Amino acid sequence: MGLPAGYELRAPGPEDVEAVAEILAADGMALDAHFLRDEWSRSGFELATDAWVVDRAGAIVGYGQVLREEPTVLEAWGVVHPEHRKRGLGSALMDRIEERASQLQAGTPSPRFRHAIKADDLAAAAMLLARSMRPIRHFWHMQIDLVTPLQEGAPPDGIEIRPIEPDEDLPAVHRVLDEAFAEDWGHHSEPFERWAEEQAGSPSFDPTLWLLAAERGEPVGALTANVWGDRGWVAELGVLKPYRGRGVGVALLRRSFGTFADRGLEQVLLNVDAENPTGATALYERAGMRVVNQWDLWECPWDRSD
Repeated sequence: MGLPAGYELRAPGPEDVEAVAEILAADGMALDAHFLRDEWSRSGFELATDAWVVDRAGAIVGYGQVLREEPTVLEAWGVVHPEHRKRGLGSALMDRIEERASQLQAGTPSPRFRHAIKADDLAAAAMLLARSMRPIRHFWHMQIDLVTPLQEGAPPDGIEIRPIEPDEDLPAVHRVLDEAFAEDWGHHSEPFERWAEEQAGSPSFDPTLWLLAAERGEPVGALTANVWGDRGWVAELGVLKPYRGRGVGVALLRRSFGTFADRGLEQVLLNVDAENPTGATALYERAGMRVVNQWDLWECPWDRSD
């Protein structure tokens, strides 16, 4: 699909990050340039070939990207500035995304393609339906507004919660999270070396925000986190199955909230699968978090050889 007169598609450059972030803000997303820099630093992602901006007279009004999340799964997303919608820009971005996805999935056995949209974006949903895609999963951004002084509360009896020692504890964090998420939808186990390289390569990597929960010195829970702009984000929170239901997850969360508050941050967010089988959404609500944004993941098998 072609673009209206005056619009063009091109690859973004690092200098475009703030302009793309402004589109996210205009769309009501709690994501910023720090989030984008993390996305653009992902292993295997090439800004010159895997992302596009819609440019109108030097102003960026749309953005899309595609990257490999798992060996056989590509995930994409895009956004158009609200003032420039209903002009075919989203469809043009999707055409380019699908073209690149075909290239990336060539030769991949049983490939799958997923695309994320805001849950209330009816126009985007209609576009994906027309492309033989179907919604498969629902996700929430949840948020807590920090107040001071913050009451963290004591951890459960016998549980110690402490910051990690990056030179010593990264294998334990990886092991706990990998086991805790083993039964979660979409989880893909990664070797420690690849996981550690991906973490360290992120611009927002800050292990001083990470926490371990242990019983008699044995790790039973872990939390990873980062700061994007003026907001704290909990990236992953996992508790081993035998220790669930004892308050370990809430204790990790509240300690994390205290760490963010000590840095002067006023909001903490996280992304959660609304159908998480471990009851994570209820846990986050007990910790004082609320849903501030909803988005859906759509999917179709990706075999365009015929």
